[in-house]
Amino acid sequence: MKRRNYISIAAGVLLLVAAAFASRYSASAQTPPTQLPVYGYQVIHTYPHDPSAFTQGLIFLDGVLYESTGLNNRSSLRKVQLETGKVLQQQLVPGEYFAEGLVNWGQDLLQLTWRSKVGFVYDRNTFALKRRFSYAGEGWGLTKDSARIILSDGTATLRFLDPKTFQQTGSLNVTDRGKPVMELNELEFIQGEIWANIWQTDRIARISPFTGIVSGWIDLKGLLKPAEKTSADVLNGIAYDPATNRIFVTGKLWPKLFEIKLIAPK
Repeated sequence: MKRRNYISIAAGVLLLVAAAFASRYSASAQTPPTQLPVYGYQVIHTYPHDPSAFTQGLIFLDGVLYESTGLNNRSSLRKVQLETGKVLQQQLVPGEYFAEGLVNWGQDLLQLTWRSKVGFVYDRNTFALKRRFSYAGEGWGLTKDSARIILSDGTATLRFLDPKTFQQTGSLNVTDRGKPVMELNELEFIQGEIWANIWQTDRIARISPFTGIVSGWIDLKGLLKPAEKTSADVLNGIAYDPATNRIFVTGKLWPKLFEIKLIAPK
């Protein structure tokens, strides 16, 4: 066989090997992990929480908690002392509205309602109602990044709103290994991630704000004692203090609010 034929055959084999390697590497890079990390928790402090508060939104700001509570004829906006659970300031929401998520933007507080497609903007200092805004679909949770308001509506899709006009500017589908994560509820933006309570579960999803991919889960099972759970509803409420890196969680009709520290999976 001539030399050029040997060279041609050798080159062809090398191309086949390279193509097979590239295909295998590409498939491996795109295949999602078979199991995501599940973080546990350590309770750092336990604080009292109003057991009549149907917690829908929770934020920590300037040393105090701001809380949105739900249910028709019981909804409110509250300023709450962390250490005692005492309500320092309160604005009742008209009885026809079922209040939901809460977030701050500048000197304002923004509050959603469930199915009324109406949101409220309050002055953070006085709780005076400044304006209303509208949005499509249901309102569940609220948080923000540096440029956008982020809204959940109980589906697997998060929506981005312009903080001035409240018009939708984009959306993000949330997935766990390629499958939609439904019933995204209360939200908090923590160290570059969106954290979301999943309704009717004891879990929080850690979500990339760029891809919507869940990078891990936080399992908060066991925060309440069995006797406390008899009169409580589901886990709902995440607040973050970036100055001290503290994380607070509570739930609807929970008698306690917890400061927690995550425990990485082994």
